[in-house]
Amino acid sequence: MAGDGAATFSIDDGEEFPLQLRSISQIKSRVESPVASIPVWATDSLAYAGVAVAGALLAWLCRTHASVLPFWAPWDFSWIEFLSAWLTVWWYIRGVGVAPPDRRPSLARQISFFAGILVVYAVLETRFEYYAEHQFFLHRIQHVAMHHLGPVLIALSWPGAEIKRAMPAPLRRVIEHPMAARTVSFLQQPLLAAFLFVGLIFFWLIPSIHFRAMLDANLYALMNWSMVIDGILFWCLVLDPRPSPPARVTFGMRAALTVLVMFPQIAGGAFIAFDARDLFSFYDLCGRIYAGLGARYDQAIGGLIIWIPPAMMSVMGLVLVLNALRRTEESNLSRRIAGGDDSAMVAQAGRWTGM
Repeated sequence: MAGDGAATFSIDDGEEFPLQLRSISQIKSRVESPVASIPVWATDSLAYAGVAVAGALLAWLCRTHASVLPFWAPWDFSWIEFLSAWLTVWWYIRGVGVAPPDRRPSLARQISFFAGILVVYAVLETRFEYYAEHQFFLHRIQHVAMHHLGPVLIALSWPGAEIKRAMPAPLRRVIEHPMAARTVSFLQQPLLAAFLFVGLIFFWLIPSIHFRAMLDANLYALMNWSMVIDGILFWCLVLDPRPSPPARVTFGMRAALTVLVMFPQIAGGAFIAFDARDLFSFYDLCGRIYAGLGARYDQAIGGLIIWIPPAMMSVMGLVLVLNALRRTEESNLSRRIAGGDDSAMVAQAGRWTGM
């Protein structure tokens, strides 16, 4: 028993525990986990320091020894992109770690999150960015990764709760501020979300704007950030696993959105692929990575990349929405059967009899 009057008991190593810890699993976690005794602020400080040191080292190497860095190292180091990726990863890892076991995301969702972050990071903070600046079709691969593939994987992981759980309190208050919520709600209005999703793709492909964006570092960063953020907002709207409410829109509207954004991308990609003019002269000015691939063929391949992979992603999104609808209906049906609803039992039987 402790001398301060609190009821405690001790174990072999002499550490005392309050009697309220009656659960064996609670006692074992306190005894066996060396991390349990490390304060949260200490682990966060170590993580932030590690990220800062790694970022400073990469920034210095990119500035002084860029030519000898491996392919996975940044070509043009960006503190904002680097910190956004690695701090988000850290908050997610810690958020998953402190979540109650029954509320932790599945392994598949965790893999999806890390894969999504990796896809976006790989096309922005590695040598691939240099190649994307010197070949139109590689630039289109970069944007498909930033606007489609990476955001789809992140949306499928549905990581918001885990990230916010470990985010610093001041930043979490900013994220949860009513103004931020209203802004996201406005941008995720179905028709506006679809317009922005398609519109941003082709806005940055207007030849004069594209030329300027590829030469202006600030405009180039704005182009990339707008694609990533819009992709995440759109696909989180479409791939929300929840029914409506609490989801913003119904499953039917989500399915319609996947189709609505598909055909403009097909039409725009086909126009660029088959246009005989050289629409993107910037790549002649800066020099192409593959010199043997002329402007006409480079543009044709880029148009096909605008056309085909995004259309496939829309079809995949439609299938995922329909699957989420199926799972929701089956969950509701199971609850009704458990509650003794005879009509639900008939509906369940019909799945097997076809009647």
